[in-house]
Amino acid sequence: MSELQTYNERTFEDIKHIDEYGNEYWEARELQVVLEYKEWRNFKKVMDKAMIACNASKNNMLDHFVEFNKIVEAGATTKKVLDYKLSRYACYLIVQNGNPKKEVIALGQTYFAIQTRKQELTEKEYYLLTEDEKRFYQRNLTKKGNYSLNKAAKNAGVKNFDKFHNAGYKGLYNGETANDIARRKGLRYREDILDNMGSEELAANLFRITQTESKLKRDNIKGENKANQTHYNIGKNIRDVIAKNGGTMPEELPTPDKSLKELEKESKNKLMFKDE
Repeated sequence: MSELQTYNERTFEDIKHIDEYGNEYWEARELQVVLEYKEWRNFKKVMDKAMIACNASKNNMLDHFVEFNKIVEAGATTKKVLDYKLSRYACYLIVQNGNPKKEVIALGQTYFAIQTRKQELTEKEYYLLTEDEKRFYQRNLTKKGNYSLNKAAKNAGVKNFDKFHNAGYKGLYNGETANDIARRKGLRYREDILDNMGSEELAANLFRITQTESKLKRDNIKGENKANQTHYNIGKNIRDVIAKNGGTMPEELPTPDKSLKELEKESKNKLMFKDE
């Protein structure tokens, strides 16, 4: 990966957020800083043009530009300021209407153009998938997510990764460790628990993974104990959101009849049989 691509990924991915439903979004005030607009009023003009473009494209603007109030520090006090939760498509429209002389705008145009197209394809195709296909899709995302999370945890000072990951599981699963989850699911020794989850349970864990990585990096958390506590807190917060929304607790979700490893093996056997 070139230096330009690395900067591109770091710039826009590091300020991405994931909500309690697994939807990604960017905050306008954070994007303003990244796109090198010093004053909110100048950035708001660009965003207004993006909103007009959104309406002109027959998209519901309120789905892509969501107003909310943010609490910020103002000296010794705090105050509320207007902010927006932006979809990837909204960000794409913003950079398309930004100052093309800025290098970071050009980077953003390339990044959001490519990633918006990828996301559109993924969303359309996802709902057509079977439950097992959704499991494979979510499992692939958790693998990538855990890879990034481990890097962030290492930078925070984590050395005992089993303890770190168990902290997250404990928060999400009401005190259960990975081994506890495996025993409850009736798995064999060292069988991967994530390979034995349905798509809904995998999605909850993906949210835990991405939010913990974001928190470690955003708050520049240092120290193994603080990192472990952060992972636990994120897991617990997600559990609280599930409860608040009347959802099913992750430990109460059914374990699929077959693990993803078994499904992979069956798929390979079918292909071998077909070729014979």
